[in-house]
Formats: sequence, structure tokens, C-alpha cells
Amino acid sequence: MKNHKIVLFDGICNFCNFWVNFIIDRDKKNVFKFTALQSEKGQELLERCRRDENFLSSFHSSGTSFDTFVLIDGDKVYTKSTAAFNICKDLKGIWRFLYFLILIPEPFRDFLYTVVAKNRYKFFGKRNSCRIPTDEEREKFLE
Repeated sequence: MKNHKIVLFDGICNFCNFWVNFIIDRDKKNVFKFTALQSEKGQELLERCRRDENFLSSFHSSGTSFDTFVLIDGDKVYTKSTAAFNICKDLKGIWRFLYFLILIPEPFRDFLYTVVAKNRYKFFGKRNSCRIPTDEEREKFLE
């Protein structure tokens, strides 16, 4: 697990699941592992991040509604647009060039991210339960 970057995502969010699939399809170097924020492993990792002084205060959760995904890269933890752009730099193809958008000041990047995140269920819907990886995807997910 130390050689992989870990993405914690909202397992019931259709939009979040779309992006997990998007990342898996472009992660040819097998850099990323995934787990739902709602899972036992996701909660364990999230709690470890919250105890870490480097954890970004931009992560908020209320009940089972999670407003961002989290990228754990070694001892660094990223959320919101910073997580998204750090993921892009490891993807195959043109997507890695989106990392340069990280030069846009974070408040501007995160404003747009927050608007989409707060409305994602309304725009894209949600599932009744967390995603279950296919047999082909299973190695990409933490249990």
C-alpha cells in the first residue's frame, strides 16, 4: 500500500463513481488504490488523516454526506481540486497536463469544486449502497 496513492471517494455518488472509473481506465501504471469513504477501511484511513497535522481543513463531512474525495500520497493528504489535479499528473495521456491548472489560486479552484460537490446528488443521482468492484477491478480496491 505504501507504493500506491489512495483515493477515498463517496461510494454512493454516481458522479464520484464515474471519476473512479475514469481514473482506473487511465491508470496504466497501477498507481492508485481506491476505497469508499463509507467503508470500514475508508473510515480508518480518514481518521488517521484527521489525526495528522498535515491534514487539510477543507474536508468536511456531515452524517453520510461527504463533500470531497481525499488523495493520500505517502504522508501527504489532499482534498478538493488539489486532490483532483494531483491525480491528473499520474494519468495516461493528455489528462496529466491538467495538473498545471494547480497554478490557479486554490480559493478559485475550490469554489467551483464546492459548487459541484454540494449539488452532485441532484445533478447526477446516487446509489442505494456503495459500489462493488468487478472481479477485474478488485485489485484496485482496498478492503
